[in-house]
Amino acid sequence: MTLHENEIPVDEMLVRSLLTAQRPEWAGLPLSPAGAGTENTMYRLGDDLLVRLPRTADKGASLRKEQEWLPRLAPLLSCPVPEPVHAGTPTDAFPPVWSVYRWIDGDQAGPDTVGDWSAFGADLAAVVGELHGIDLMGATRADGLSWYRGGGLGPCDEWIGRSLDDCRTTVGSELDVDALEQLWREALALPEPSAPHVWLHGDLKPTNLLVREGKLHAVIDFGALSVGFPDAEHSTVWDLPPQARQAYWDTLSLDDVTWARARAWAIAVGVSGISYYWHTYPAFVAECRARLQAILADAGTR
Repeated sequence: MTLHENEIPVDEMLVRSLLTAQRPEWAGLPLSPAGAGTENTMYRLGDDLLVRLPRTADKGASLRKEQEWLPRLAPLLSCPVPEPVHAGTPTDAFPPVWSVYRWIDGDQAGPDTVGDWSAFGADLAAVVGELHGIDLMGATRADGLSWYRGGGLGPCDEWIGRSLDDCRTTVGSELDVDALEQLWREALALPEPSAPHVWLHGDLKPTNLLVREGKLHAVIDFGALSVGFPDAEHSTVWDLPPQARQAYWDTLSLDDVTWARARAWAIAVGVSGISYYWHTYPAFVAECRARLQAILADAGTR
């Protein structure tokens, strides 16, 4: 499945050639596909390792961030996060950097894996609180840790407006796009955020939350790791059931303005995801639609 115009083809033969050249002791281990997201393709290597390869050359920077910062953040978090064990270097066949991590057992968060959604929401909020409370260790948004979701909403207005227009064409018959735009514009009119910058995971959607025995076990994929305002970090709670959202809200004691901005970020990511991936990634489009439906259903309760 190709998602981007400049995507680099990856298959098992390529992965084995990279391992043979750079980590020959692993080259003979069993190798099997372990999923793919919008930015990376993954392979499980043996029982204990995971190979992660960017889909495009420009995505390699996200793996460099993980290699640099995860070893420093991991000891300060109470739940497991990916542990890089090899920083793969570019080759002629595969120009980006790539990475190998310790395998973390667990299932994606969902109705078949989570036992108690209220407890899950509270546990996720606790992890977010820990991450946001970690000292920046000198890091700033100027150190390759600047991402749009850690800034203000205003700079995104033009392209989110285009995405809203696209959604009127594609999903306007099933989603009230006008209502979504009104929520977006209401958040735009709020004062600019003034909270201190914090560490941000950047993409805490259910596919990046691993569950064991019904409970949150690990947080994975820190490719969007950044420094900035915390509002957008809370946006993915609309991917979770209402009881998880409420527990998350209560645990972090979020105020209404933060909640409104977080909801606007959830709208932004949802409509832009539908616009960009409409023809290429139907599963991700379905995730975005479900998020927007949840926002509309929830809008009258705040």
